[in-house]
Amino acid sequence: MSRDHLRVNPGLQKGAGLPIALFIITVLSLVVLGMAQLQDSSAQAVSLQIQSQRAFFAAESGAQLTLAQIVPGTESAQEVCEQSYEPEIAFNVAGLSGCQADISVECVRSGAVPDPADLVIIESTGSCGADAERTVRVKVR
Repeated sequence: MSRDHLRVNPGLQKGAGLPIALFIITVLSLVVLGMAQLQDSSAQAVSLQIQSQRAFFAAESGAQLTLAQIVPGTESAQEVCEQSYEPEIAFNVAGLSGCQADISVECVRSGAVPDPADLVIIESTGSCGADAERTVRVKVR
């Protein structure tokens, strides 16, 4: 048997390997790029979730600090409404550094005369960074 039949004729080779290799490289590049974008968006979502949770805790802390000023020693909602409160609390503790709480206190009277049924509404809006903001509302009789 001669070796002539095993030899490939160079004129019959078409070079299909290069286009296939380029196609595979392109597809793999797109897959890697898509995974990188997915990782980036996932990291941003986790960061925003953490900032949102910190903003909630800032709002909750602001409401609790204001509530602590109201509850001891007050007799009526009228007395509460006459007190002054810090409209903004900036936190400098480790977990809430860079966060603040904006406080508003509203008195809702049930009638013309001060009544034990009068309400005091504390609204605390916590914010951490530019994108995270949460609000807590507390009603006190």
